Amino acid sequence: MKNIKQFTLLSILLLGLIILGSSTYTVDEVEQVIITQFGKPVGKPIVEAGLKFKVPFIQAVNPIDKRVLEWDGAPSDMPTKDKLYISVDLFARWRIVDPLQYFLRLRDERSAQSRLDDILGSETRNAVAKHELIEIIRTTKDRVPLRDTGLPSTEQESNMGELVPIDKGRKLVEQEIFNSAAEKVGVFGIELLDIRFKRINYNESVRPKIYDRMISERRQIAERFLSEGNGEAARIRGNRVRDLNKIESEAYRKVEEIRGLADAKATEIYARAYNQSPQSVEFYEFTRTMASYPAVIGDNTTIVLSTDSDLFKFLKGMTSTTDAIKQ
Repeated sequence: MKNIKQFTLLSILLLGLIILGSSTYTVDEVEQVIITQFGKPVGKPIVEAGLKFKVPFIQAVNPIDKRVLEWDGAPSDMPTKDKLYISVDLFARWRIVDPLQYFLRLRDERSAQSRLDDILGSETRNAVAKHELIEIIRTTKDRVPLRDTGLPSTEQESNMGELVPIDKGRKLVEQEIFNSAAEKVGVFGIELLDIRFKRINYNESVRPKIYDRMISERRQIAERFLSEGNGEAARIRGNRVRDLNKIESEAYRKVEEIRGLADAKATEIYARAYNQSPQSVEFYEFTRTMASYPAVIGDNTTIVLSTDSDLFKFLKGMTSTTDAIKQ
């Protein structure tokens, strides 16, 4: 009899522990809880952390995360407005703000991620299809490219390196996707915090053509720089030749001036020396005439002179070497 009482007491105690364990639960700091009874939510969501109580056995605890969660979509190929296929990789951050609505519509995070795939993927495709590629690639609307301050002013004022003007830019395209998607996910008790383009690549089928076009554009720019460089080199060479000719001309003029002054000075000296007497004048005339003979008469030179020629007058009365020997 005593054993029966002990067994009954232990059974009651065990049953009490089971009932107590089934009627209590703990809410974590990062969770919010929906209590369901026979699969249907009862009461309000429990959002405060601590030890809580419920009806044992017939009520179930459904924890729901209240932290900021991440959605990372798979890269998807989609066309732009200018018919270029690009691969877009998007990510977003979201959180559950209405746990009851979330539980009724989605139940768990896996279903939420799947629904976000559909909504964000669709809105991204719509936004990309409405904008040209440059609008999606460029970040800001009025960005000014940096220019090398060492370039000449004519190069800095040219349109080389200028960015193609855009109307919106990537930030506004992201905002369009965010606004459209946030409204649609709100009905599921989800708040969309932000979205960002993680990566945008050209589609594999068009990437070689894009690269070829980029290479062609860079070559055109390089050829333009090369042509302008050759033109500048030709201008510098022309200036060098002009300056050299100018320097040589100035030097020749200076030399001739100095030579003229020297000749004038020499003539003045000769004049003073040979004008001292008639004999000096005759001697000067004789030496100048003798100095001119080597320049006029060569080994095989034949000259016809009149007898009154100044060049001939000093030859009058001269005898050859043979005649002098005979005499």
